[in-house]
Amino acid sequence: MGSTVETLEFQAETRQLLRLVIHSIYSNKDIFLRELISNASDALDKLRLETLIDSGLDADTSDLHIALEVDPQARTLTVRDNGVGMSRDDLVELIGTIAKSGTAGLLEKIKEAGDAAAAQSLIGQFGVGFYSAFMVADRVTLRTRRAGTEAGTRWESDGEGTYEIQAVDGLPVGTSVTLHLKPVDGEDGLADYLAEWKIRQIVKQYSDFIRWPIRMAGGERTDAEGVTTRQVDTLNSMKALWARPRSEVTEAEYTEFYQQISHDRLAPAETIHMRAEGTFEYEALLFIPAQAPFDLFSRDTRRGVQLYVKRVFIMDDCEALMPDYLRFVKGVVDAHDLSLNISREILQQDRQIRGVRRRLVKKVLGALKDVQAKDAERYAKLWEQFGRALKEGLIEDTDSTEALLELVCAASTHEPERSTTLREYVGRMKDGQDAVYYLTGEDRATVENSPHMEAFAAKGYEVLILTDPVDEVWVERVPAFDGHRLQSIAKGQVDLDGPADGDEEAGAEKARREQEFAALLPWLTEALSAQVKEVRLSSRLTTSAACVVGDAQDMTPTLEKMYRAMGQEVPPVRRVLELNPAHPLITALRTAHEANPADPALAEIAELVHGGALLAEGGDLPDPARFTRLLTDRLARGL
Repeated sequence: MGSTVETLEFQAETRQLLRLVIHSIYSNKDIFLRELISNASDALDKLRLETLIDSGLDADTSDLHIALEVDPQARTLTVRDNGVGMSRDDLVELIGTIAKSGTAGLLEKIKEAGDAAAAQSLIGQFGVGFYSAFMVADRVTLRTRRAGTEAGTRWESDGEGTYEIQAVDGLPVGTSVTLHLKPVDGEDGLADYLAEWKIRQIVKQYSDFIRWPIRMAGGERTDAEGVTTRQVDTLNSMKALWARPRSEVTEAEYTEFYQQISHDRLAPAETIHMRAEGTFEYEALLFIPAQAPFDLFSRDTRRGVQLYVKRVFIMDDCEALMPDYLRFVKGVVDAHDLSLNISREILQQDRQIRGVRRRLVKKVLGALKDVQAKDAERYAKLWEQFGRALKEGLIEDTDSTEALLELVCAASTHEPERSTTLREYVGRMKDGQDAVYYLTGEDRATVENSPHMEAFAAKGYEVLILTDPVDEVWVERVPAFDGHRLQSIAKGQVDLDGPADGDEEAGAEKARREQEFAALLPWLTEALSAQVKEVRLSSRLTTSAACVVGDAQDMTPTLEKMYRAMGQEVPPVRRVLELNPAHPLITALRTAHEANPADPALAEIAELVHGGALLAEGGDLPDPARFTRLLTDRLARGL
């Protein structure tokens, strides 16, 4: 032993912060070991760096490692490293002071917040990992010697306000932290940290990818001569694939790692391996699955990727790094410049994290675009699995709208067995066509048989068939693609018969029809005023008598039902009834109205025409019983 023992006091603010760390900050006491192993790993990194800078530094770097030692009789757990070590001044500076700047402001914020959750959010901004040891230990003893020096130092404290420091001779280079453990207390979250299985579990969860071996003496082994020794096991795999160059990683290794983190038996469809350098360094290894998980659209599905800081596991499902519509993406992001104690709240507010998120999104969407360009059949399978989720991005992520629109696939009237992209649709548009036409509905059969499709089919206009519930929403949010507006053929005025320049005959025919129906249309509008806002002639019908359409800004009936199903009350939308002026039923109704406008049967026929139009588009009747009675009465009279 060397000099006499000195007893020093923690700074006043440090004492207050220390109490918070021990009693309030960490909800999971297991992470004390994560913090100490991370500190040891940093010490090993620093020694390796210093020997590269100073070739004359007397330090052995041939077997850099971290050792965990358990003494059941003394109830101690020791974390030992042969890294750079610390001097006496380092100890006073780094251990005696938790935060060199901003501590007072932090304490004031915690005091104002008044609860542990807020304290945990704020504490993530400060390096306080070493003090987590006091959550599980009554006393902590630290012995250390800095590389290039002869003097060692012992530091010891019970975390109550003072610490002892003493010069010690004969210590090896590096640092050992010995925890004199508190008794096991399940109610307080204090596990048996002397148990080998528990230590292995914590290392596997939090420190498996630390670059240095973490060793611990395992079970006893007796050789042929009867000599019993304890086997030393390496607890961590050290296989951080994301930290290796892509050229050095095999597809089999990528697949094995993906299956490990995703619990998927299949190989991933795409692997994204990236590294960012500069003001904020990070590595990412992301995977696009080949098949959607069964709970992709469940409220409780896992969302986000795993977050590591310098190979130390921080959290599963880091939602701040991946938007909700890419929740099927699995993988790891390893940031170099975050605190180990970073909280979810701070991540969501961090400007650099938002920048990482934008770049990850761009990479994922770019990878999907590459598949689309190189292998249309394989892309079609991916779209079938994840297209519905990707379309949510058109609602949530306005920054990525253009990239997402390039990925959108939809069924189309162009080809029954194959979906089409918007880019392909635009390439087939007719001369003079300025809109991308679409129709939403419950299924393809309903949409194809809708009266709204008649004129478009007759004149050869391609129509996109959108049947996902999310389609009702995103088409309202996206005004155009590549300069061509998106237009529902069930909304607004559609005039595919518009006269060409100088076509006076077609214009005269249209004016004649409007004159013929000048009396019937306002009468019908009045008779059906409870259900429709207007009755007008249609140019979109060829065989049906009538159809119901919305104004350009109206909510669709399907969207209206979706909102009501979610418990949101929305006012009923009155739509427009369009009539086919060439249909025998409509011409007969016009003739009957001209002969006797007061005939009460005409109002019933008007209800039947409107109800039939609703049924033809797959809609719901306002009063099915009344509609059935009117129809049967009318059929009986006809017989």
